[in-house]
Amino acid sequence: MSLFRDDGIVLRTQKLGEADRIITLLTRGHGRVRAVARGVRRTKSKFGARLEPFCHVDVQFFARGSELVGRGLPLCTQTETIAPYGQGIVADYDRYTAGTAMLETAERFTDHEGEPNVQQYLLLVGGLRTLASGEHGAGLVLDAFLLRSLAMGGYAPSFADCAKCGLPGPNRFFSVASGGVVCHDCRVPGSVVPSPEALRLLGALLTGDWETADASEHRHRREGSGLVSAYLHWHLERGLRSLRYIRQASSGQDLLAGSAGLPRPAGSAGTGPDGGPGSG
Repeated sequence: MSLFRDDGIVLRTQKLGEADRIITLLTRGHGRVRAVARGVRRTKSKFGARLEPFCHVDVQFFARGSELVGRGLPLCTQTETIAPYGQGIVADYDRYTAGTAMLETAERFTDHEGEPNVQQYLLLVGGLRTLASGEHGAGLVLDAFLLRSLAMGGYAPSFADCAKCGLPGPNRFFSVASGGVVCHDCRVPGSVVPSPEALRLLGALLTGDWETADASEHRHRREGSGLVSAYLHWHLERGLRSLRYIRQASSGQDLLAGSAGLPRPAGSAGTGPDGGPGSG
């Protein structure tokens, strides 16, 4: 029997019995952890309000063995709120759907329980803090988080130099299978021709250039989100369920992330013989 203490972000919860919940957290010191919180579904439980998704908490665990993860699920025996990010997220649809996608992404990029991933943890904390503040658009915050998660997972896309041969940019073609932008000689079937503005925006989001990102036009944000969604789907092999609920407002309509806003394929109608924009 051992006691452990760690801080973490609540990723999701699920019902257990009549009054309990299983809480999944991404913690600083122990990575992804699942634990049982007893009695939190009772209406008088103040403990339960601190264990809702998006909450940044300091948690004490009671484990059966000498390790937090291993012999059955540990118990959450005490929790203190560090930052209630949910308060600035759940009341706004765009922030809520973006935040949900961020939580799912963080869980997908931590494959095994009990393995610390401090970079992903710090990225999630910073991302939720920024999202809750409303300082930047929810879609921009989400795309920045997705791109940086991919980069930390070893899948950093290139938005300037050719991802295959390294030819200095700018390069016009984009291929998710090739790892980002590619030059004319390295382009492959399925490459698309994004606008330079969309590529510039994605590069800014990856590097944290918020001045450039905030000044971008909506059409380029929408185009960039389509590229990010396609790139993420390729490298995760299956997409995020929560991305289907992302609202990308266009003329008052809600569009599924990744289902619209993608640039045209290279060589399609309206392009020149080399796959570039036609002259008329």
